[in-house]
Amino acid sequence: MIHLFVDASAASSGSGPTYVRNVVPHLAARADLRSTILVPPFLQQEFQNRSNVSFVGFAGESASAAIRFVRAQRLVPELVLRSGASVLLSAGNMALFRSPVPQILLSGNALYTSGDFFRDVRQRRDYRLWLDTKLKGQIAKWSVRAADRTVAPSQAFADEIERWTGVRALVIHHGFDRNLFFQETAPLPEELQKRLERTSGELRLLFVSHYNYYRNFETLIRAVGMLRKRLEPRQVKLFLTCRLQPGANPGSFRTEAAASLVRRLELSSNLVELGTVPYHLLHHVYQACDLYVTPAYVETFAHPLLEAMASGLPVIASDLAVHHEVCRDAALYFATFSPERLAETVCKAAQSPELFRRMSEQGLERSQDFSWKDHVDRVISVAEALLP
Repeated sequence: MIHLFVDASAASSGSGPTYVRNVVPHLAARADLRSTILVPPFLQQEFQNRSNVSFVGFAGESASAAIRFVRAQRLVPELVLRSGASVLLSAGNMALFRSPVPQILLSGNALYTSGDFFRDVRQRRDYRLWLDTKLKGQIAKWSVRAADRTVAPSQAFADEIERWTGVRALVIHHGFDRNLFFQETAPLPEELQKRLERTSGELRLLFVSHYNYYRNFETLIRAVGMLRKRLEPRQVKLFLTCRLQPGANPGSFRTEAAASLVRRLELSSNLVELGTVPYHLLHHVYQACDLYVTPAYVETFAHPLLEAMASGLPVIASDLAVHHEVCRDAALYFATFSPERLAETVCKAAQSPELFRRMSEQGLERSQDFSWKDHVDRVISVAEALLP
């Protein structure tokens, strides 16, 4: 029996917690597998130890990525040895440089190789973030070279890893678990439900993300201003699962420019800032909207695309290789930094009932091609191949 130690201590926001929440049930379902999972305290509270899955955590939690990295290099090997694990799965882009057992690295942060991101950060004069990302990127590059096997969630990112490090990564797509995503039948909290009440005839766009620079919020905001004029008298509403307020989002990304743009374009009545919605309730939000829109200029996989397609929402996505890989013909694509093209593409989908219906059907079908069970099974196969 393989004993897998999963270091998910860096799963603090975004796709990290989503990965853990979806993978744990499939690890637990494997009778031929034992798993020990290192998670942040807030995630540890969501799970209970099972016969073949146990959870551990660090004492205390630091906001500093550098301190977390140094601490992991010192403490994780001890935890791995104490657990008796035979393979380490490092799930947070950073590998152990002296792993006591064979190590699989899940590499999933495309910021480290994105010229667009570094240009964007320089233009915003956020030099501290520029330097921080450069340093983390160097550690991530060393990590790819230190691991016994590196796994990427998409072919697009695997190709980028090879260009960046010279190491060929194995592609194992992330999955989607329809039963888990839609299992919560309880309604949304009353306050949130009121904010989602529909006005007759309005077009509802949805973007699921914390605020950050690389999701390209400003292009989307400008496009909403154009859509408001093009679709008159039909109202346009953009629903965000974040708030454009200082300190309201993970990380050090500054929201002031986006909030100022909303005021300058007089779009306050067209934006609905829902704030963070618990993962188990997100399906209610998708099903209350009409189109899913993502203007991101860098991604490694993009779980919300699967969630949107499984919810029947047509997808409008920026023209990235990874978006094409995930959605194929089920989405419409636009030039990433062009609010004009984004607005045109939304109009195309919104004004053609036949196109809208076809995209919805193709999205539902495409979402069924992704499976967390298949993802876990393939990761375990990689682990087995590393053992003598």
